[in-house]
Amino acid sequence: FLLKNDDWKSLVTKTHIIKQGYLQSGLEASQKSSVRIRISNQQANINIKSVDLIMVRQEFEYAIPLDDAQQMLATLCGDVVVEKTRYHVPFGNHLWEVDVFEGENAGLQMAEIELSDVDETFEKPDWIGQDVSEDERYYNIYLLKKPYNQW
Repeated sequence: FLLKNDDWKSLVTKTHIIKQGYLQSGLEASQKSSVRIRISNQQANINIKSVDLIMVRQEFEYAIPLDDAQQMLATLCGDVVVEKTRYHVPFGNHLWEVDVFEGENAGLQMAEIELSDVDETFEKPDWIGQDVSEDERYYNIYLLKKPYNQW
């Protein structure tokens, strides 16, 4: 979801500084997954996600040594690394994650919610705007190819 305003900021309970890059984009026809390296608050992970552009995708994530992740981001992930700050914002019975992007994607702010089922109902805060779940331009992998500042 895009955001309508900054009213969410007073509700933040946790913050993560995130840098991520891709070893495999999943954008080529022969690829069935993306492979991402992410550092979040000095914790490093490798993440494998199916490339199907659907609401529910297969996803696997494993912790890796921070030094290894830093080296991979610097040498194996290409020129562009997605940088963002993620804010945890509880609302109703759910946790919203608000991402505020930096670098070439500065100005982009989005929120997402994890649901236990695709049909689960949830309360939508007043600060939540347009649903962009199915707009591939907003996927992190696409932000590497065409950053927000080039739209």
